[in-house]
Amino acid sequence: MNEEIVVEQDSRLNSLRNLTQGVYILYALSFFAGITAIVAIIINYVKKDEAAGTWLESHFRWQIRTFWFGLLWAAVGMATIFIVVGFAILFANVCWVIYRIVKGWLNLNDNKPMQF
Repeated sequence: MNEEIVVEQDSRLNSLRNLTQGVYILYALSFFAGITAIVAIIINYVKKDEAAGTWLESHFRWQIRTFWFGLLWAAVGMATIFIVVGFAILFANVCWVIYRIVKGWLNLNDNKPMQF
């Protein structure tokens, strides 16, 4: 009976891990089709409770924060584009979001939680 529980938990974690990888892919694709970021954040919030208490919970938090802070800085950049500094803010934001996607994806690939 205990073996069945362990197999079920491993299967659940593997499914969540695959989903987390899919969300990283959606965030990466958002540079080409922005709607994928909306799909990704919805998945993050819908599945967040399933990841609670696992090492994948930190990835969900990382992805959610990446989305909201990226959106915030994109809005600040767009609002200040007329005074030229907005271009620098937008460029820095793109670099930061790419960094977060790559760092998260690499940690996921190594089965490591995200460190905050």
